[in-house]
Amino acid sequence: MQVFDEFVQTIALLRGENGCPWDKKQTHESLKECLTEEAGEVMEAIDKKDDENLCEELGDLLLQVVMHAQIAAEENRFTIEDVVRGVNEKMIRRHPHVFGEATVSSVEEGLSLWEQIKKQEKQGKG
Repeated sequence: MQVFDEFVQTIALLRGENGCPWDKKQTHESLKECLTEEAGEVMEAIDKKDDENLCEELGDLLLQVVMHAQIAAEENRFTIEDVVRGVNEKMIRRHPHVFGEATVSSVEEGLSLWEQIKKQEKQGKG
């Protein structure tokens, strides 16, 4: 995690008092186009089976995620730790056949279980 933590700190510094004027100016809204562009470039690298480019583009997509989380942290809304914790808890919750007592014998059963859990989660939030 040290490398990830260093990256998060780099983004915080870029947006900090003595940081980059462009990075400091960005908002969730201003970064929407960049997020779409980077996701598209990831998909293009996958289509081309270009691992070197895929690695680079995944980094650019991660930059977008960390930048959005940093903006939210500056506004006391949530942090990158909240994002990572939330997705980790979701993966554990939605895979009871790996982390719990449930069993599945096929991809289809696993997907069905995932959808059932997701539906229950959405109903619980509504």
